[in-house]
Amino acid sequence: MSYRVEKDVPVPMRDGHTLSTDLWIPDTHPAPTLLVRTPYGKDVPNLLANSLNTQALLEAGYAVVFQDCRGTSRSGGAFTPLVNEPADGADTVDWVSRQAWCDGTVGTFGASYLGMTQWATASQTPAALKAIAPTVTTTDYYTSPFYSDGGAFSLHLVMWWSTVVAFAGAPRSAAGVEALTEIGGLLADLDIPLASMPVGDQPVLDRFAPWWPQLVAHPVRDEYWQALSVGDHPEKVETPALHIGGWFDICVSSTARSFTAMRKTAGSEESRDGQRLIIGPWDHLSYTGVYHDRQFGLSADVAAADLTGAHIAFFDRWLRGRTDALDGSAPVRIFVMGLDQWRDEQDWPLPGTRYVDYFLGGGGHANTADGDGVLATGEPGADATDTFVYDPADPVPTLGGRLVMPSALNAVGPVDQRPVEARDDVLCFSTPVLEEPVEVTGHVSLELFVSSSAMDTDFTGKLVDVFPDGRAIYLTDGMLRARYRNSLARPEPLEPGAIHQVTLDLAVTSNVFLPGHRIRVEISSSNFPRYDRNTNTGGVIARESLDEAAVATNQVLHGRAYPSRLILPVIERGTS
Repeated sequence: MSYRVEKDVPVPMRDGHTLSTDLWIPDTHPAPTLLVRTPYGKDVPNLLANSLNTQALLEAGYAVVFQDCRGTSRSGGAFTPLVNEPADGADTVDWVSRQAWCDGTVGTFGASYLGMTQWATASQTPAALKAIAPTVTTTDYYTSPFYSDGGAFSLHLVMWWSTVVAFAGAPRSAAGVEALTEIGGLLADLDIPLASMPVGDQPVLDRFAPWWPQLVAHPVRDEYWQALSVGDHPEKVETPALHIGGWFDICVSSTARSFTAMRKTAGSEESRDGQRLIIGPWDHLSYTGVYHDRQFGLSADVAAADLTGAHIAFFDRWLRGRTDALDGSAPVRIFVMGLDQWRDEQDWPLPGTRYVDYFLGGGGHANTADGDGVLATGEPGADATDTFVYDPADPVPTLGGRLVMPSALNAVGPVDQRPVEARDDVLCFSTPVLEEPVEVTGHVSLELFVSSSAMDTDFTGKLVDVFPDGRAIYLTDGMLRARYRNSLARPEPLEPGAIHQVTLDLAVTSNVFLPGHRIRVEISSSNFPRYDRNTNTGGVIARESLDEAAVATNQVLHGRAYPSRLILPVIERGTS
């Protein structure tokens, strides 16, 4: 298939700004068209396009359009994350659909922020938009990626991302070389600003990333976040969507929830019926399924999963009207870890899911993996209380899990948790060695009865798969900033010393715990620098120094009177 490329075409927006756009147009036009809108520079077309083969899309007869978002790279205006994407996306779809080389139908694809631009566009229901394919992304920008389901600030992600985007935009800055030098210095050793407190006091970001203070200024899920959220109004979306996520991605919980919400309440029957979900053993940037502490086999790789083929079939169905394009494929396709196999399903959460309580037990000495903490089904055991001290000056370090960078150096994904399980401020509750396989696929939660000496503190939970060789491999986790225990929009202080019942959302996973393995949950009060450190004062955390922070004595109660429990979505099939 031959094609031509037109570079830096100015596409007009409704307010007079123009956005720089590259056009890849097959000779056999008019053609259905696929649009990618990026803040990272369209001149690197495969960046964050989830390893799709652009050449294959062209060979399949699609025109492909790459556009720099407002205020980035070669586009006009000022970049304000998310705010202008709905209108700019809708205007671009309308412009594309009216070009002679376009057949009037438009689809979109791309990962991360490129997925957010897709949801923003779809929320405006432009007539020509027929399908979207957002990858490793979110419809609720508070709960991911900027904050969390439990209300903590996603410090590592926001600081890294803000610094990278500011550095990319430095050539546009009036400060020029000075901007490159200062931002580059920050990026060269991010550990220094990550460790500094107050968290919100970052002069370089204040100067060169004007959105940084805005993000820091909204720790509550207030009107600022609600106005941006597409997930709050699924009925406004009338477009079929191919949702793609990774079990170790920062946005996977939102990916799964978005699929479920759109399938139930999207704005048209076609949109509801047209939702598809694929989740692999991937993180935000890597799609190989190969990690230092855990490898998932050759079938886990994105090439073996054939995401390009899945996109083409999806777009053929909705842009070309080929009703048989998706025949033989299921609405849901997931990679089941443990078995290390792909499996097709008909819905999410999986039909037949049984939510099983694993009660926390032991004699009150669950500190470290060598403690006496146990997990058991059936009835709660004897009453006991486990106590640990959370000191913001000595937080539990992030060890793998849902980070973005560095994606190498054993820093992301299914990392062995034994180093943190040796800490006295980490409670560990484990099942006996399993004699039969246990499949856990779906949304995981942790219900705790807790108390604290502080007016506010955090509680973290982490699900791990303990291998026969002792490795404690990360699967999924979550946290709760206690002030948000009843509402992310209306914080409430704790009553020090009082017992509170709280629920932690531990996101989603799919894993078969094999015979010889153990199921373990870790509980603590910090996960730094993935999340900012709670200062335990009940004040504005982003404005408090480490000297102002308090040490908290935290307790987890369990037993018949206080049945703290891990709630696992158990699937009683497909374990062999």
